[in-house]
Amino acid sequence: MPARRPHLAPSVAQSELAASLADLRASMALPDGFAPEVVAEAEASRPEAPGRDLRDLPFATIDPAGSTDLDQAMHLARRGDGFLVHYAIADLPGFVRPGGSVDRAARERGQTLYAPDGRVPLHPPVIGDDRASLLPGVDRTAYVWRFELATDGTLGTTAVERALVRSRARLDYSGAQALIDDGDRESPVALLGEIGRARIEQERRRGGASLNTPDEEIVRSDGGYDLARRTPLPVEDWNAQLSLLTGMAAASIMLGAGVGILRTMPSPDDERLAAFRRQTVALGLPWPEDESYGEYLRRLDRADPVALAVLQAASGLFRGAGYAAFDGAPPAETMQAALAAPYAHVTAPIRRLVDRWGLVVCEAIVAGREVPAWARASLAELPAIMAASEQRAGRLGAESIARVEAALLRDRVGERFTATVLELRGDRAVFQLETPAVTASCPAPADAAPGGAIEVVLEAADIGTGTVRFGAA
Repeated sequence: MPARRPHLAPSVAQSELAASLADLRASMALPDGFAPEVVAEAEASRPEAPGRDLRDLPFATIDPAGSTDLDQAMHLARRGDGFLVHYAIADLPGFVRPGGSVDRAARERGQTLYAPDGRVPLHPPVIGDDRASLLPGVDRTAYVWRFELATDGTLGTTAVERALVRSRARLDYSGAQALIDDGDRESPVALLGEIGRARIEQERRRGGASLNTPDEEIVRSDGGYDLARRTPLPVEDWNAQLSLLTGMAAASIMLGAGVGILRTMPSPDDERLAAFRRQTVALGLPWPEDESYGEYLRRLDRADPVALAVLQAASGLFRGAGYAAFDGAPPAETMQAALAAPYAHVTAPIRRLVDRWGLVVCEAIVAGREVPAWARASLAELPAIMAASEQRAGRLGAESIARVEAALLRDRVGERFTATVLELRGDRAVFQLETPAVTASCPAPADAAPGGAIEVVLEAADIGTGTVRFGAA
């Protein structure tokens, strides 16, 4: 049967999906809004005036379309033979009183959660979507990072301070990509491609790696929900490089002072690397002995089904991410293996709790002041808080996608689909459909091989539980 575009218009399936998503929220005890005392404290909060005024710099933001919780803004300029980057980060510490109601609520949540039927924000909207958000045309306090880069992206000097800023433009990814592709030299992102590519080259030289696999996203469609598999635009990678640059600079500052919190990931051991190398040979895309795994993964064609199977196998190399707090001796593990460098989270304080600590610690160190006692005393609590919130976010994302998949497929029980095998797990084949963008598994046919095509038949789809069952055709 020829593939057809799924259409989930308002219907019985749609109402069942809404009920199933609501049940998921209830089963996970996700908070609905904020307590009155939290809202009252948020509405009364005001940051202290900063010492610097950088409103003359025309900052700009790049975020997904429709975003209002804008954490970062950039100003990019040439400086001699290199670049000068100002990277402003929302001043969440200025709006949150340590130990207050907003602080306690944020520690309970850990991070903003994203669900198809609405997000669960880390902070009250009056802060996260308004007063702290780097919205265009309004004055905001921010932690402004200043980087001097050589033409090849090598980092020279680094500084960070609180300052008054004003964003001039709010861009989404497609709009920013169009400005760069059109060669608009007056746009606020005119230099982002040059800087981003230079920093990617620095990542290559360090031996860093990025999977950059297509994202499976839940999107609104005709009043309902749909699934899309989207490959990130180049501008998203370039934009991410500014965040990575900042996080690596923050890690260096904290390690130098002997206090802070890192985002860590252990390097894959020899056994895992050897197993992955054997998988690449079996898939027909062997990983050469004289090439780093970062180089190898970087050159794979994301449009090739076999390459997608390789990337699926490579995900086994990137495990064990966590947080390491320290005060005195550095932690036993300091590296983020995928980046091949120490790294810290400091660029998304509206949406992620730990970033508030990183900003406060780094700014105090650079200014030559003592790290605030509240931040120092609570560093050790953060790894457990963030681990719990990441587990919660992972469950919400996976179970939400499962319910949307079931709703998209419910009226197609009995149909045959052509699927691409991603990997074999024991006697089962993990595969993905092209349309709808569903990833599932079934008993592996005898001839199933990663990267190859198989025929599968849909046997059941239950919206309430998010259960989809396929068999080999």
